[in-house]
Amino acid sequence: MNSTLLGSDTPLAEKYDLALVDLDGVAYRGHEPIEGAAPGIAGARACGMRMVFVTNNASREPESVAAQLTGLAIPTEASEVMTAAQAAAALLTRRLSPGQKVLVVGGAGLVTAVRAAGFEIVTSADDGPDAVVQGFAPELGWANLAEAAYAVERGAWFVASNLDLSLPTARGFAPGNGALVGAVQAATGVVPDSAGKPSPTMYRLAIERAGARSPLVVGDRLDTDLAGARAGDLPGLHVLTGVSRARDDILAVPSERPHYIGADLTSLLVPHEAPMPAGDGWWRCGDAAARVVNGALELDPGSSSDVEARVDLVRAACGAAWAAVDAGETLDPGTVPEIVVHNA
Repeated sequence: MNSTLLGSDTPLAEKYDLALVDLDGVAYRGHEPIEGAAPGIAGARACGMRMVFVTNNASREPESVAAQLTGLAIPTEASEVMTAAQAAAALLTRRLSPGQKVLVVGGAGLVTAVRAAGFEIVTSADDGPDAVVQGFAPELGWANLAEAAYAVERGAWFVASNLDLSLPTARGFAPGNGALVGAVQAATGVVPDSAGKPSPTMYRLAIERAGARSPLVVGDRLDTDLAGARAGDLPGLHVLTGVSRARDDILAVPSERPHYIGADLTSLLVPHEAPMPAGDGWWRCGDAAARVVNGALELDPGSSSDVEARVDLVRAACGAAWAAVDAGETLDPGTVPEIVVHNA
C-alpha cells in the first residue's frame, strides 16, 4: 500500500465498513473519557460503520472492557472487543495441542483466553509448562516474573501478548507489558514471540470475526497501531489523542506512517484532504503548506488556527517531509517543531 497520506472525498465512516479501534489513548485515557470519542463512535455507527475495539491490553475480560466503554457513553458488546489475550491464545494454538500446559503470567483476561483455547493452566515452572504466555496486569510482581524466567530457561516457548513499553493512564505513562517482558528477556536471553500489535494478528482475527470487506485501523501509536496496519496492508488513521504526536507523524519511518491523520475520533465523520505538491517544493493541504529546503522543514500555517487547520498543517508537513526523505534527502529533526493540535 502507498506510503503517503491518502485522501477521501467522503467521510471515513462511509468509505470503510469496519473500524478497528484501539482503546488506551483513543477511546479513553485510563478511566477518563477522551473528547470526541463518544460522538465520533456514535456518528460512525450511524453511518453504518461497525466497530471492533482492538487492544494490546491482555489483563481484562472483553466483558469488562465493554462495560467500561458503555459507562463512557460508548455502548459496546463484549463481542465487539478483541484483546491481545485472545490473540495470544490463538498464537499458542499454532504450536501447541489442546491439553498442553501453559504458565500464564498476567491477568484474568489472559487466563480466560488461554483456558478457552483448551490448554491446561499451571502456576509454577516446576509444573513443566510447554509455554509461558505473559501479558500485562498491574498486580504482577517479581515472583511472577521469576517463575516465567525459570520456565523459559528450561525450554518453555515464550509468548508475549504485546511488547508495548508504556501504558497511558490518567496520571501519565506507566510501564507497559513490554517493559515487564523485558525483565524476563534480560534474565533468560530469550526473545518472545508476540501476538499483539504491531503484529497484524489481532486485526486479521477481528476482520475475520466481523466479515468485513473494507476495514480501517484507528490508533494513537505509530509503533504499534499504525505499524500493525502497515504490516497487515491495511489503511490506518492516526488520532492525535494519545502517545504519538504530530511531530512523530512528520518524522515517521515508512513502516509506521499513517494513511490518514485526525484530531480525534470525530475525524471518522469528515472527508480527508490529502496533501499535494504545489510547486517550488511546497506541499499544500487546505490553507496550510510545508516544504523541505536544504534539509530544513519550513511551515506556512495559513490564515486559520482552528483544530482542522492545524491538522491540515500536519498533513502538509508529512507530505513534504516524506517526499523529501523518500527521495533520499536528509531531514534535520531539529527543524521539525511540535504542532499542537489540541488546546488542552
